[in-house]
Amino acid sequence: MFTIKVLQLTMDEAVEISKVIGNEHRMNILKILSTGPHNVNELSEKLGLPFSTTAVNVKKLEDVNLIITELVPGRGTQKINSKNYDRIVIDLSTEEEVKDKNLIAIEMPIGEYVDCQAEPSCGLVGDLDYIGMQDDPRSFYEPGRREAQLLYFRKGYVEYRFPNRIPYGARATEIEFSAEICSEAPYYKLDWPSDITLWVNGVDIGMWTSPGDFGGTRGFNTPEWWSTNFTQYGLLKQWKSNANGTFLDGVKISEVSIADLNLNDKPFISLRIGVKDDAVNAGGLNLFGQNFGNYRQGINLNLRYSNG
Repeated sequence: MFTIKVLQLTMDEAVEISKVIGNEHRMNILKILSTGPHNVNELSEKLGLPFSTTAVNVKKLEDVNLIITELVPGRGTQKINSKNYDRIVIDLSTEEEVKDKNLIAIEMPIGEYVDCQAEPSCGLVGDLDYIGMQDDPRSFYEPGRREAQLLYFRKGYVEYRFPNRIPYGARATEIEFSAEICSEAPYYKLDWPSDITLWVNGVDIGMWTSPGDFGGTRGFNTPEWWSTNFTQYGLLKQWKSNANGTFLDGVKISEVSIADLNLNDKPFISLRIGVKDDAVNAGGLNLFGQNFGNYRQGINLNLRYSNG
């Protein structure tokens, strides 16, 4: 069955994407990729542009996750580009309108975790400097961790507890988490897969395999003092659970439904994000805050409910 992949954006997120697609060459690349995968040489020929110019524009689209690049066997190994989404939808609802739709929205700073396990390479980074020592798991317990704008580890997890604001007598119908994340490699490495899992109230809701650890080009919000030889940005991923199961960026990944999460049982909603000890691709995790990466957000929770 053919699945249409939809990228849903808030107005703030749409501003960043618009900076990238507000370019004739990049829009033409997306049009060509809508007909099927192409390598950069093929795109260059169809666009009538130099290879170098085409490659730069492809990279811009990769950076915001609008296209993906995979290594495939051919005459040697070659990079093939494909579009990542079929549609882009921008939510034009105002904050006042959202309040009328039984929606609870909470943003959690990435340093406000309540439990963690981190193995080197690992560390916390603030606006101006490292927090504690690099590659020392003890730094994850420093009081200054609350100011973290980037945290990373090769193995482990971080766990957050969101306040449970579901009104008494109401029933949760959909819960959604979004975060900017990627793998963790020494310096950075674009081809470095990592199996990243989310748990809600202790329930494994599904895994995403990050393709790599992204650097070399400064993230939109990454501070100038942070070297481009290190991780710069991640990909914005969205997990959503409702009565029909759990979805990642609109694609169903598990049968875990919102009823399985027992959201009314505790005064908080637990979210754990990490890499399992037995992960096939144990490539670590980078988690981005508002002042690092490409998206001005921490970990966002959106929870919808019905009154009855």
